[in-house]
Amino acid sequence: MSCGDHHETDCSEVLAEVWLLLDHECDEARDAQLRRHLDECGPCLARYGLEEKVKTLLSRSCSGEHAPAGLHQRLREQIRATVLEQAQVSVERSPAGTVVEVNHTRVESWKS
Repeated sequence: MSCGDHHETDCSEVLAEVWLLLDHECDEARDAQLRRHLDECGPCLARYGLEEKVKTLLSRSCSGEHAPAGLHQRLREQIRATVLEQAQVSVERSPAGTVVEVNHTRVESWKS
């Protein structure tokens, strides 16, 4: 998205980082840069306001509720399996021990 005006930071960049801004996960310099853009760009400010309202609604709707006890463990196991699959690593457990096989060779070059 672009409002058509020239800005120091492109509208698409700002909108891609709107949740980082809302969650206070930007460093001070980036936070200031994104807020400068919002001060001068009405369409992005409107989108930021909408996302802020969504975040507030989610927080209000979900506060105090906790996920079922087993959900945390199942999510960790699924994330681990996905990471291992993407890295092409297989892990087999048996009474004799654990066998880890790496099916992908990573080559890195270092420059001094």
